[in-house]
Amino acid sequence: MSFVTEHLINSRWPATHPDILQLYSFPTPNGVKVSIALEEVGLPYEAHTVKLNETTTPEFLALNPNNKIPAIIDPDGPDGKPLALWESGAILIYLAEKTGKLMPADAASKAEVMQWLMFQMGGIGPMFGQYGYFSVFAGSEIEDPRPKERYRNEARRLLAVLENHLSDRQFLAGDDYSIADIAIWPWIRAAKLFYKADEDFGYSELPAVMRWWELCMARPASEKGLVIPDRDG
Repeated sequence: MSFVTEHLINSRWPATHPDILQLYSFPTPNGVKVSIALEEVGLPYEAHTVKLNETTTPEFLALNPNNKIPAIIDPDGPDGKPLALWESGAILIYLAEKTGKLMPADAASKAEVMQWLMFQMGGIGPMFGQYGYFSVFAGSEIEDPRPKERYRNEARRLLAVLENHLSDRQFLAGDDYSIADIAIWPWIRAAKLFYKADEDFGYSELPAVMRWWELCMARPASEKGLVIPDRDG
């Protein structure tokens, strides 16, 4: 027996290889952050599809009491002890520090990466997600236009910040791809593909953001991570 096989979550999502990192997720913008990062750093892992209506089950709540994907169990955590972890930003930081990849070594550059990671966690993710809710998922039930307008306007403001920042650099923290880029670009993609927000978000007026997004999308790890875990698994 191991920490993974003894954990309650294993009774619903059994591990085939409990000695490697276990990912419990779904291919949403938040979910694919971790699968993309795992593909980038090259850690062996096993992915489990947790559908969004399964996050309130006792098995999943035993791993993440906040009932949100993604979550991980690393059987080889700090000091060789197993670690269960949730919150996508926290997982990205953990993976970067564990592998020494996707995070600069010097303190100033590291702080800049963390700055843009927090920009996503506190801004891009919540604002884009709320826009999606009011424009796509609940739009037919809500006649008041103000919620959608509020989140559209805030999304456009945040995108203007990104456009200005990316106008003279390749990636968010300079020349090197980092967890900050991984945290943000899946949301740019989701707004385009799932929310059909090109016009509302003014994508045609954001050449630097679009150039950066396409550069991130073209990475081999991105192509793999975007479809992990299998949506229908």
